[in-house]
Amino acid sequence: MNPSDISLKGELLLALPDPDRTGVEACFRKAIEVAKAQEAKWWELRAACSLARLMRDQGRRAEAHDLLASIFGWFTEGFGTRDLVEAKALLEELA
Repeated sequence: MNPSDISLKGELLLALPDPDRTGVEACFRKAIEVAKAQEAKWWELRAACSLARLMRDQGRRAEAHDLLASIFGWFTEGFGTRDLVEAKALLEELA
């Protein structure tokens, strides 16, 4: 199972006119779970960013911040990459 495929499914579901947000959240959480099991930190970060944006849009800002901060904190390099730049910007927005 590929975490990027699961995240993509969540993004596609979210793009529907009347998305099932519970199903979307389940996709992102599953992608995080699979990425953790595979020790795929970049994919875990990407899925966490998607889930954090969903939570932000639902008014769950503190929960979104805590989720993303815990994953962002693992990284010690690569802060100029698009994924980490976007994650940092989202963290700052949620703070």
